[in-house]
Amino acid sequence: MSRPASLRPLDEPARAGSTAEKPGEYATRDVAALLGLSATQVRALIRAGLLSPSLGPRGEYRFSFQDLILLRTAKGLLAANVPRRRIRMALQKLEEQLPEGRPLTGVRITAQGHHVVVRDGNEAWNPESGQILLDFQVADLEREASSLVRHAGKNKEAEETAPAPPESAEDWYARGCELEADDDLDRAMAAYGRALEIEPGLADAHLNLGRLRHELGDLTAAERHYRTALDIRPDEPTTAFNLGVVLQDLGRLEDAAVAYEKTLALDDRFADAHYNLAGIYETLGKPQAAFRHLRTYKTLICG
Repeated sequence: MSRPASLRPLDEPARAGSTAEKPGEYATRDVAALLGLSATQVRALIRAGLLSPSLGPRGEYRFSFQDLILLRTAKGLLAANVPRRRIRMALQKLEEQLPEGRPLTGVRITAQGHHVVVRDGNEAWNPESGQILLDFQVADLEREASSLVRHAGKNKEAEETAPAPPESAEDWYARGCELEADDDLDRAMAAYGRALEIEPGLADAHLNLGRLRHELGDLTAAERHYRTALDIRPDEPTTAFNLGVVLQDLGRLEDAAVAYEKTLALDDRFADAHYNLAGIYETLGKPQAAFRHLRTYKTLICG
């Protein structure tokens, strides 16, 4: 689409003391409290061109739910040390790249190094250049290849003194965690897979393998591992939440909402589940439910 889709106004009135006079709009101080920013920081992001909220009759800023998403995204990218100029350019280009009717709530925006990466289902790209994520994967492959060369250059004595390979499923799972901590993700996934060959019911291995597959864009495999982990251990809210995220990435919003609701049934203080549900219900045309979860999210993060 050429610009972010407008959102339906929420049916509940603005809170007492808010300068927003229309339902579904938020004042600067409310937005600042919700996102853990100061009002000065919010105004600075507006001056930087990261968003353009509407103005009220007295010239005050009025923020929509879409503006909240943009601000939260910008805050996360800034925290990941992505330059402000690059964030502004990426968000501006993204407005042109999304198809008509596709809201910003339907994509995931993350940082990879000092670049912005957008994920929409199985697709991922750099909005600044329009290049698909393959460019980043090639760079990752080059780093892995150089790592392999360094490992191959180790002397034979070091290889002979290497510890014995893991034997039990728990050992392989622990090995996978170590490799993941070292950013050796291919070998980490192999270790988790070996653990599951020995013990298919090891829920933590399914969860970690699903998460890595998810990050690589293999959403079908990620969903399968998340569901298996949840079948094995149905009382784990993190697994239910991860399932909701992958279903949302797949565009199956109703199924994602069910997974997020299950997350909250297990842990009603899971703030990100409330936030994601608010976005889904807004997209599905359920403004009252969206407002309820957004209000709960604000209560949880602001105390």
